[in-house]
Amino acid sequence: MQTLTAPIWRPSPQRIAGTRLTAFMAAAGKRWNRRLTSAEFSAQHAWSIDHPEEFWTSVWEFGGVIGEMGSTVVVDREKMPGAKWFPAARLNFAENLLRRRDDADALVFWGEDRVKGRASHAELYRAVAQTAAALRAMGVVKGDRVAAYLPNLPAAAVAMLATASIGAIFSSASPDFGVQGVVDRFGQIEPKLLFACDGYLYNGKTIDCLGKVAEIAARMPSLERVVIVPYAGNPAGGSGDATSVKHGMSLADFLAPFAGEREIRFERLPFDHPLYIMYSSGTTGVPKCIVHCAGGVLLQHIKEHQLHSDVHADDRLFYFTTCGWMMWNWLVSALASGATLLLYDGSPFVGRGNILFDYADAERMTHFGTSAKFIDAIAKIELKPRQTHKLEHVRAVFSTGSPLVAEGFDYVYANIKPDVQLASVSGGTDIISCFVIGNPNGPVHRGEIQCAGLGMAVEVFDDDRRPVRGEKGELVCTRSFPVMPIGFWQDADGAKYHAAYFDRFDNIWCHGDFAEITAHGGFIIYGRSDATLNPGGVRIGTAEIYRQVEKLPEVVESIVVGQDWPPGNRGDVRVVLFVKLREGLVLDEALEKRIKQVIKDNTTPRHVPAKILQVADIPRTKSGKIVELAVRNVVHGEAVKNVEALANPEALDFFRNRVELQG
Repeated sequence: MQTLTAPIWRPSPQRIAGTRLTAFMAAAGKRWNRRLTSAEFSAQHAWSIDHPEEFWTSVWEFGGVIGEMGSTVVVDREKMPGAKWFPAARLNFAENLLRRRDDADALVFWGEDRVKGRASHAELYRAVAQTAAALRAMGVVKGDRVAAYLPNLPAAAVAMLATASIGAIFSSASPDFGVQGVVDRFGQIEPKLLFACDGYLYNGKTIDCLGKVAEIAARMPSLERVVIVPYAGNPAGGSGDATSVKHGMSLADFLAPFAGEREIRFERLPFDHPLYIMYSSGTTGVPKCIVHCAGGVLLQHIKEHQLHSDVHADDRLFYFTTCGWMMWNWLVSALASGATLLLYDGSPFVGRGNILFDYADAERMTHFGTSAKFIDAIAKIELKPRQTHKLEHVRAVFSTGSPLVAEGFDYVYANIKPDVQLASVSGGTDIISCFVIGNPNGPVHRGEIQCAGLGMAVEVFDDDRRPVRGEKGELVCTRSFPVMPIGFWQDADGAKYHAAYFDRFDNIWCHGDFAEITAHGGFIIYGRSDATLNPGGVRIGTAEIYRQVEKLPEVVESIVVGQDWPPGNRGDVRVVLFVKLREGLVLDEALEKRIKQVIKDNTTPRHVPAKILQVADIPRTKSGKIVELAVRNVVHGEAVKNVEALANPEALDFFRNRVELQG
């Protein structure tokens, strides 16, 4: 029996009265003659699941979607995959994001503390018009692929919007990817054009990219044009200019013939027309190419921004992300809600971790989005933004990328701002959005994600396909939803797509997260299902161990895996914990004993690692997620097939052939 606890934060009645969620429920209640405004969120959520035609029609209407909706909302809704949403609809994604043409800020950009810029909605529209005209002139048509190898610059948003206006398909990666990582991704989808940068900024350094771009262009025969976006200049020892790249030309030259272009010809296309190709970030093989549709992304992001995140027109939304992470795509969609995007490129630790809070004050940030790892890192260095910054406009703090532990909630409310909606969210590239998310009208309980997304039939299943509460199990979605992927690129029969999500439970999306629904109706994510530990046959989520270990001030970060034990025995595992300690510290017997004790005291004896080893670094993906499966492979002497997915592949060496783990 779970214990009900008091919330750590609750919105005031005045705040609830003014949210977009409250306005939406009032409009939908009137539209469908239902009592929704005064209902508990659980009842509102049940309506959204049980009456999908009403709910998604209301999202379309409330969000002011530009286009023709058609008379049918969904066909074969019970089929997963196979449901078809808004089969008669016609719309253009970019047209919906470019609805504003005024002089208010559309984009603000900071490149660390060295580069700043801004563009109004009118200026953004003109930039997209020029770029779309240039794309059309070189022969880009609907269905073609356009790729971007760019930092989180305004130019990346312009390139995406221009691509989408034509009905071409956009795909992006960040410039910290190596050549092979880019070719592994873009090489599969054969883009006609590549936007790339001359370099990027990180932690005070300027990093040249033209050498990598030249090699990428040489290895991708589908490319007809490579457009070099100026940003970092040509640092000392740089690789030349745009002409040094095969098919290369500068952005200025690419756009010059279209300087007078002022109008965009938006192609109205079916709801399920491809918009984005995203990539799985795993390290077990060549990334899967996940195809997302324009209508599904638009409706889902309008829902998540306005109803779950309370984004109003003229709000100023920030998310720390790169163009290689789905949160970039999520962030850019906020233009459809009339918001200003606050873009940032570089390290978040410039100014000892203060720069993002400087940005919040300087640009009147209303929504501050980051990762759980960033919150943990600034807590470790005892940063107290509440004491050094005003943060007077910030209403919400968002966290994703990995589970935000209960102590992270405590830190935000004690040291960032006490009166904010702290929304820990979870979903992924697979759905380019969230399964579980925030609720601006509801309380926040420490360590919990507030709710399932409206319109998302999220459950937790045990191994026998039974829904459970207060128990750990598989996070699933039992009914189809508009933002399900169209499929995987080059997967004509859908076999790979089906295997990825529907093999475990027939006709039910199994997301691969080990989770629990709490007594409050919230969610706790314990880690990826394929990384759960099974000592003695008992499933343990890795996040349960991280929460305890990383309380200790000596520990900067940790990673835990299950090692087959005895060696070669696939029947059982022992828990092995690796820790990265503060600089200058060494793992001694006393610290090892303290680590084990804090785990045992706060979890169970089965959670206590059999071995604890010190490492100099923890390997992670480009989006900052630690890679337990890659470490497990190395510990077992198995190959890591896609090291290009890692930001720091050299860190794997710390786990290789460890004498302490032999025999």
